[in-house]
Amino acid sequence: MLKSSGKVKAEPAKNAIDAELQWLIDRNDGAPNFELRKFRIKPGGSIPKHYHPEIEHEQYVIKGNYTVGIGDKQHKVKTGDALFIPAGTIHWYKNNSKEDAEFLCIIPRKENYDTIYLK
Repeated sequence: MLKSSGKVKAEPAKNAIDAELQWLIDRNDGAPNFELRKFRIKPGGSIPKHYHPEIEHEQYVIKGNYTVGIGDKQHKVKTGDALFIPAGTIHWYKNNSKEDAEFLCIIPRKENYDTIYLK
């Protein structure tokens, strides 16, 4: 199977500001174990603090520079960096740069999983 990211519809990221995601490969494509998403955070955009009790994330920065909070630590990330976010760990994103930030996010396929947003 082959898909072009340019042909996958982007949707607003839930509870985010100026951020969107594309489901590049998911259960609808027959993927039995993992799903691949691409996120874009525009300048000044953010994804709020949240966690997923049962799923981990593996991420790869494909464009830009931004800040990621993982647990009680903040990380400045850039193109080429890779991240691991364990299940149950609070995380968030903020793009304070003047260019779009983009990253790939791979998650285990689960029929249902919770996302808990913090205030």
